[in-house]
Amino acid sequence: MALNIVSPGKEKSLVERMQALGVREEDIEEQFVRSSGAGGQKVNKTSSCVVLHHRPTGVRVKCQQERSQALNRFLARRLLLDKIEARIKGASTAAEQEIARIRRQKRRRSRRAKEKMLEAKRRQGEKKAARVPVRGYDD
Repeated sequence: MALNIVSPGKEKSLVERMQALGVREEDIEEQFVRSSGAGGQKVNKTSSCVVLHHRPTGVRVKCQQERSQALNRFLARRLLLDKIEARIKGASTAAEQEIARIRRQKRRRSRRAKEKMLEAKRRQGEKKAARVPVRGYDD
C-alpha cells in the first residue's frame, strides 16, 4: 500500500511554479544520500536525504528535514525554487540579511569608534558616581 505523502494540490502548485520560473525537470540532477543527525537506525540505514543540483544556474540544495525520502524530494524542490527565484529577482533573502547583520555585529570596531564608546561609558560612570543617595524623611 503506497501512501501519498504530498497532496495533489501542493504537487500541482510546485509544477506550476517550476514552469513559471522556467525550471525543467531534465535540468535537475537528483542524488539520494544517507542523512545525518537525529532519527536513529532508520536514518542510518536509508538514503532519505535528497541533494538537488540545477545545472543551468549551479544552485545546489540538500534536504534532510523529514525521515521520508518522498517528502524530502518535494521539500528539496521547493527549496531549490526559492533559491532560484531569489537569484532571479536579485533581492537578498531574509536569511542573507540576517547573516549580514550578525557579521556586522561581530566585526571589530575601529580604534576611533572604540575610543568614543569608552569615553561615553566613562562619562556615564562619572555621572552615576556623582549622584547622591536619596534620604528619607526620618534622617
